[in-house]
Amino acid sequence: MRPTEEQTRENIIAAKLRKEKRETIAIWLGISISTIDKIWRRYNETGSFAATPYIGRKSSIDAETDDKIRITINEKPDLTLQELIDELSLPLTPSGLHRKLYRMGLSYKKKRFTHQLNNAKMYKKSEKNGVKSNQC
Repeated sequence: MRPTEEQTRENIIAAKLRKEKRETIAIWLGISISTIDKIWRRYNETGSFAATPYIGRKSSIDAETDDKIRITINEKPDLTLQELIDELSLPLTPSGLHRKLYRMGLSYKKKRFTHQLNNAKMYKKSEKNGVKSNQC
């Protein structure tokens, strides 16, 4: 959800200082009463009506661990995500590590190597109606 525009915040504070009712302000600006209450409370507590900046969540991995990840991937580029997590004892899930590596600009082996089964069925789309048919 986007923060309320600064001009709207200014209008809320000006109207509240003129002792206008919340319901009147809500109808006039087309916003909810709870939004007016939040902005007014923030103004009373801090003296500012600016939106609270969104900082996000702190990373569970520090710069030192980032360096270890980089070194390990450079030394062993064929590690899978789970192998990298196990080797470095990282507090991440494979999808979390994937996002981390993507942000770091690093690549990795996608999956563990498995042999292809000889009896696996192959399917292809039929030219008619897009229905799958057994090709074996």
